[in-house]
Amino acid sequence: MKPFAVTAASYAQIARNLAETYLGREIGARVLSGEIVRGRTERIEAVIWFSDLSGFTRITDSAPPEAIIPLLNDYAEAVVEAVHAMKGEVLKFIGDGVLALFRSPSSEESCRRALAAVLDLRQRIAALNERRAKADQPVTGLYLGLHLGEVFFGNIGSVDRLDFTAVGPAVNEASRVVAMCRSLDQEVLMSSRFAADSGDARARLVSVGRYALRGVGRPQELFTLDPEIA
Repeated sequence: MKPFAVTAASYAQIARNLAETYLGREIGARVLSGEIVRGRTERIEAVIWFSDLSGFTRITDSAPPEAIIPLLNDYAEAVVEAVHAMKGEVLKFIGDGVLALFRSPSSEESCRRALAAVLDLRQRIAALNERRAKADQPVTGLYLGLHLGEVFFGNIGSVDRLDFTAVGPAVNEASRVVAMCRSLDQEVLMSSRFAADSGDARARLVSVGRYALRGVGRPQELFTLDPEIA
């Protein structure tokens, strides 16, 4: 192989690695294929996953600054690995939060995969907290909200700076669902739409009542994992 060909192949691999690392596997591939036109979006139905750390403010107030980034990295790694294991796509990190999507040919399959990722994540967080506690490092948990709905998925931003993301009322509703975790003292909450489309997995869920969500027109019934089953 000629030296130039080796260099070109190396640059191509570097570009793929950068795109996948900073944008995610699927989105990185789409950007490299040329899907970088501002405003080009597609309407898709997906499970929207919002999660954030349940004790992050408390930890930042008490832990030394140099401990914060390793903590964020540890918990982000647990979330990303759980999402990717179930073929979800992490769209972005928002402070200590994560926005991800699960989409498949059927909404039931998307819900099933998202719920499997939740169960996997619980085990990962338990193992992580045990390891960190033994090392005398701060530990925390996560709040997680799941919703199923239609989103606009694609490039949004300015001419000079684009972001591949998902927007729409369903994304806003998912953020309202996770916000209810604190007031209801629940680690995981799911919307009524998610519960209705989850198929056999519906048997693992239990209602926690109907609540008004900020910015959402009607009160909505929310669900969590049944503690006697999950």
